[in-house]
Amino acid sequence: MGKVLLEVCCGSADDVIQAYKAGADRVELNSDMFHGGLTPTLGELIVAKRETGMRIMTMVRPREGGFCYTDAEYKTALEDAKLLLSHGADGLVFGFLHSNGTIDRERTAVFAELTRSMGRESVFHRAIDVVPDWREALDILIELGITRVLTSGQEPDVSQATATVREMIEYADGRIQILPGAGITARNMDRVIAETGCTQIHLAAHKAQFDTSVCNNRAIYYGGCLYPPEDRYNIIDRDYISGMAERLTR
Repeated sequence: MGKVLLEVCCGSADDVIQAYKAGADRVELNSDMFHGGLTPTLGELIVAKRETGMRIMTMVRPREGGFCYTDAEYKTALEDAKLLLSHGADGLVFGFLHSNGTIDRERTAVFAELTRSMGRESVFHRAIDVVPDWREALDILIELGITRVLTSGQEPDVSQATATVREMIEYADGRIQILPGAGITARNMDRVIAETGCTQIHLAAHKAQFDTSVCNNRAIYYGGCLYPPEDRYNIIDRDYISGMAERLTR
């Protein structure tokens, strides 16, 4: 296996630090991984960049639940994007769709130009996995000069869509990078790479960490209608990622 770039999906500065120590080549920094990743805080980006110096792509997603945003949500995303870039983000990860699931060319073009003007990368995220025609979507993104597309091949798990991802890579023909992600594990990584012919992968692997500060009153819950334990949170599993990173360099 030739060298395959490893991008790790992170939900905090601590995640980035652990991914860096594990040997990741690049990270995608988010907040709220439970909802698929939302815009991180500037503090997370600043600390992660200062502590690791690695390439950090930052998510720009103002809310969960789809990718067709109100004017206020889009304006918020644009202001966040400018701030993230000015504070060291190496690229932006975003996706804008119309209500029918087709790509919002106008909003995407603004973000593509913003990143290009600052010499940074632009990544259209897995919103592409719900478009009605991925070839048409790729044509638009190529025309707009988007650097890369993150995709699971329009399946819940990319290991179920390796043939489609290979088609995407062949269709792109070097005009845009195709980054497979979603469901890649130590068990299926080699197969995904072999069957898609990809040169980079995107994955996340977390383990539980415990915070006992809330244990005096187990009846208290600070969230909404879901009730996960309040005494734990997730962090990147450094050892798991490290093992995968080592295999990718062989």
